[in-house]
Amino acid sequence: MAKHVVPGAKDALDRFKMESAGELGINLKNGYNGDLTSKQAGSIGGQMVKKMIESYENSIKTR
Repeated sequence: MAKHVVPGAKDALDRFKMESAGELGINLKNGYNGDLTSKQAGSIGGQMVKKMIESYENSIKTR
């Protein structure tokens, strides 16, 4: 089992993933989601990256 560097990070990322899936209208369950298509899974990851980039850009504008 992998050791997590930041305690609580996995839970936070899981919540972020669920939020991103909801924004896209993709029904994501806790646990196994093997019924998702590759396109759906990729869309969730892409949405997460998009939001992380937006957050970073907003943080550097306020410095």
